[in-house]
Amino acid sequence: MPRFRALKTELRSMLEQPAWEDSLQHIISIPATQTVGPLMSFFLFGGEMKWRAITTFGLVMGKLATEDIEQARITMRRLLWHMNEESGNVGWGIPEAMAESMINSKILANEYNRMLHSYVRETSDDDNYLDHPPLRRGVYWGLGRMAKKYPELMLPSVRALSWGLQDEDNEGRGLSAWALGFIGTEANIPALESLLNDACPIDLYCDRAIHCTTVAQIAQQAIEKIKERENDN
Repeated sequence: MPRFRALKTELRSMLEQPAWEDSLQHIISIPATQTVGPLMSFFLFGGEMKWRAITTFGLVMGKLATEDIEQARITMRRLLWHMNEESGNVGWGIPEAMAESMINSKILANEYNRMLHSYVRETSDDDNYLDHPPLRRGVYWGLGRMAKKYPELMLPSVRALSWGLQDEDNEGRGLSAWALGFIGTEANIPALESLLNDACPIDLYCDRAIHCTTVAQIAQQAIEKIKERENDN
């Protein structure tokens, strides 16, 4: 326990620094079994610390997957358990951490990508749909992160993201639009256009920085990306 506390304090100190990225290689060099727990505890902090911890967690998982894929799968199942109501956890940051893990391991991406979009896909069967809007935002962001790197792999998520454009949560709609910018089609453009007057602010984490934008701006950018992609084809 003393070692856990000391490592947690050390990791927190490194991630709080303006030059936090300089510490990433050192953190990755520490055995993943020691760092995943402390990093997950930082998801609850919110703001920059949450996102820095999620980014770092994904890199740690990528390395773990190359060294011990079974242990990486165990950790992914741990994340899935945290998304289960029976676990007693709220799940803050878990969808985002799942996405970052898959971003850094194609093996994990192939095996777990469908689980991610199941959290925002309502069906007539017993499903995983999340009723809590802030958690759905994490899933939409994760799908966008995945779609940016693995557009072909994430095409099955287009339907769930299309529903996301009608989410009751403004930020959820905006993040769905962001994700569709990478894998959406012309069929999604009318729904995206319906968001062009939505001035709801969104803090979008992208390229390891938080960008202040709006639903309308994200929707406009998504439309432009889709049109450009369609023209290229």
